[in-house]
Amino acid sequence: MQHLRGTLVHYPWGTFDTIHELLGSQPDGRPVAELWLGAHPLAPSTLVDTTLDVAVAQRPELLGAPSVAEFGPNLPFLMKVLSARHPLSLQAHPSRQQAREGFAAEEAAGVPLTSPQRIYKDDWPKPEILVALTEFHALCGFRDPDRTFALFEALGAGPLVDRLVAPLRGRGGEVGLQEFFLEVLSMKERHVDVVDAVLAAAVPLRHERGELGAFAATALELDDVFPRDPGILAALLMNRITLAPGQGMYTDAGVMHAHLRGTGVEVMASSDNVLRGGLTAKHVSVDELVRVVDFGWGDPEVMDGVETSPGVWDYPTHCHEFDVWRLEVAPGASVAVPAPEGARIALVTQGTVTLASSVHTLELTRGASVFIPAGSPAITATGSGQVFLSAPGLG
Repeated sequence: MQHLRGTLVHYPWGTFDTIHELLGSQPDGRPVAELWLGAHPLAPSTLVDTTLDVAVAQRPELLGAPSVAEFGPNLPFLMKVLSARHPLSLQAHPSRQQAREGFAAEEAAGVPLTSPQRIYKDDWPKPEILVALTEFHALCGFRDPDRTFALFEALGAGPLVDRLVAPLRGRGGEVGLQEFFLEVLSMKERHVDVVDAVLAAAVPLRHERGELGAFAATALELDDVFPRDPGILAALLMNRITLAPGQGMYTDAGVMHAHLRGTGVEVMASSDNVLRGGLTAKHVSVDELVRVVDFGWGDPEVMDGVETSPGVWDYPTHCHEFDVWRLEVAPGASVAVPAPEGARIALVTQGTVTLASSVHTLELTRGASVFIPAGSPAITATGSGQVFLSAPGLG
């Protein structure tokens, strides 16, 4: 086990003090959106005398033979603390095959990695799970188009909006969703009138109980950050969910989603591939979105975790790149730290916890993290606190 120091990432949508409070560091006036714990080359974490990406490249045995056989000499997952002050852009992530094809095409075309037009920063997929540390609000996947049509109908925003949403009822299914979505992305001068009509109709309904009130409130919440943006209309096609602390949301390849506000631990395949679909000033590639986005619909699953042993909750995703556990360590108890094949990263999110094996003992306070190489002796956790653990999902 070695202490690991994460890298702070500053985006405008981040909170000012939440991650600093977790780490016990002093805010500097800049928003901090994420703390990265992993070996991604854009923001690798630091071990005692090197960075984690350099360490695993020089000593692949730290990852374990099964992980190297599956993923090469790369840590296949990235753990983050994500803290959103306001909504992020609508986005989706590619599958492994889509990422390989997209990355190869952009490399062959000579698109620089730093170009604003560049979509694929690497050839990895980016499935991800977020487990809430605070109440967390998000959009995830498309709502049943019949329900969405009914919500727009109840909103009563007028003939411009009625014409826009007609494909949801007339064409139906995935075809109707795709037609609506692409129409919104292609809106030019006329979009302001349509968005204004939706916002005006939403104002008197925003405090209504039930799905209609949430629908109206979402439109106005997004307008606060992205004024009169047509992406608001695309967002209204999506399911809104609220996670309580300890609940998780898994987002597979192709699923449109957006984090709205809250703080959580996010674990993903070690990738930075993001296809944006609205609510952003950054590049939106409509053709690539159509290739990647899944226009199916359904209610997203809220994961409570499965208690697999005393004090250990697993969040199974059947994803090869990662698995995630939450450890609740109570005074006087000893919790066996899951020991799958491959390297692990542990982060203490509450209290003080001691991790002990036959060769190492580390006392970790809130915000501390460690890297645990593959093949390490069995580890137990004692003390009083909460720990998140991630490893490759190869078990």
